[in-house]
Amino acid sequence: MVEKLKYLALIGTGALLGSLSTVALLKLLSNRNPKLRSSTKSTTELITKGGGSGLDGNGSSGGGEGKGSLDLLNDEIVSEHLTRNIQFFGLESQQKISSAYVVVIGLGGVGSHAASMLLRSGVGRLLLVDFDQVSLSSLNRHAVATRADVGIPKALCLKKHFELIFPECQIEARVQMYDDSSEEEILSGKPDFVLDCIDNIDTKVALLVACVRRGLRVLSATGAGARADPTRIRIADLRESITDPLSRSVRSRLKKYHGIEGGIPVVFSMEKPKVKLLPFEGAAGKEEKPSDYQVVPGFRVRIIPVLGTVPAIFGQVMASYVLTTLAEFDVQTEPIVTLDTNHYTTLHHRLIEHEEIVYGSSMEVLVDVEDVMYIVKELWHGRSTRDRDPGDVGRGMWRAVHELMLVRWDKTRPASVSNLILLRFKEAEEHEQTTLDDIKETEPDYFKRVAAVLKRAEVEFGL
Repeated sequence: MVEKLKYLALIGTGALLGSLSTVALLKLLSNRNPKLRSSTKSTTELITKGGGSGLDGNGSSGGGEGKGSLDLLNDEIVSEHLTRNIQFFGLESQQKISSAYVVVIGLGGVGSHAASMLLRSGVGRLLLVDFDQVSLSSLNRHAVATRADVGIPKALCLKKHFELIFPECQIEARVQMYDDSSEEEILSGKPDFVLDCIDNIDTKVALLVACVRRGLRVLSATGAGARADPTRIRIADLRESITDPLSRSVRSRLKKYHGIEGGIPVVFSMEKPKVKLLPFEGAAGKEEKPSDYQVVPGFRVRIIPVLGTVPAIFGQVMASYVLTTLAEFDVQTEPIVTLDTNHYTTLHHRLIEHEEIVYGSSMEVLVDVEDVMYIVKELWHGRSTRDRDPGDVGRGMWRAVHELMLVRWDKTRPASVSNLILLRFKEAEEHEQTTLDDIKETEPDYFKRVAAVLKRAEVEFGL
């Protein structure tokens, strides 16, 4: 009984101290930021701040006072806000994030969540772009919008809420559609990253072409609607997003009209759409031609069924990719390898046969089928070690695997996880006839690349 009373007393003391520190912090925040004291002002007052619509002559709501990136993390409140990020990335890497300028175009279910997490993670400057307004039907997937925000431009809605979350961020909101005429004003200023969260093909293609031409880092989101499985969401080069219909259309136009075949990272789902577009019904309740009701030419009118969790995860994945890239934090994304267990079993058997032919025994094969799966998928992405770009994806990869085999990198060491490379038959034959010293001398870049990958396997397996 005495021990129980002591335990309860400790809990009570901890709760009291936590409450006191919270009150003190809120008082400090309130004194330093007048916005928090007046957070109950109406939505209309916030939007019409400064007269009119809260926009400048170009349809833009400019950023607040915002601190310079150099002293942002020296602020007591900001450093506490970003404590967990600093612990994760380190101070120097977090400074790179806090000095970054990111443009987010398209602020619906995907874009609002991406922008929200970038803000919460301390990105120092954001440009938010969207011509559309918050609707009741968008509340199932929007990051911050409430019913009071319905009818408000999405860009202004985000800015309003964001200023209450991280007021030190310099936020500019533009109620504007991206097109050729707005390219310069939206993409100028040398952004560190551009997030394409647009769901219109023509506009998406135009934005991606502009980013490639300007040399800007861009991350594109593909179709998040009509999906339900969060485990199938991936990041890969555009040319690898073969299962997504929107990606196929974008990829086709980029290649056909602009000569762009890849080099653009995209977030996409490997899941086939679970449901179809709903039929469009006009005011009379009868199915009608959707294009007759378009407010903006080329933009969809028919309804795409959306499970709100999926676009939210798309947005979070985009934010994570941007943050780790800005921080120069190494992340090995899961490769898109469309092979099944039979393929890995075949490669394992092929390795054993090769060892018996070349070395007279398979006694030094120190891997099983599960290890082969790791080597092929995680280390070599289902392609020959000599391939730098994903030339075969989808069914092409299935055909390619029939021409591949695992061989030792260093012939003096056993066939282990950290000493196996994936080569085509002819490449394997040539590899067996050369030495590592020859490769190091004649192909130093190739040698370093392979050695680095095998070193990673050694570390990950604790070898």
